[in-house]
Amino acid sequence: MNITLSVDEQVAEKARTAAAAMGKSLNQAVRDYLVQLAGAQQLQADLDAFEASALNSPGRLQGWRFDREEANRRA
Repeated sequence: MNITLSVDEQVAEKARTAAAAMGKSLNQAVRDYLVQLAGAQQLQADLDAFEASALNSPGRLQGWRFDREEANRRA
């Protein structure tokens, strides 16, 4: 897919210079950013699903809290 962007000339030149410093063309840097952006949305969806699963897990501690004294008590 081709995308057309409107960017200030100075911004484009600075971005082109920054991309070149990374060994990339400006086009490749924009593609990489879009891939990262799309992946970030998927990551957030995965994290939300994990959190929901963990909160609904039957293995919850149901209010139990770690007690340092109990853990260090000698038999």
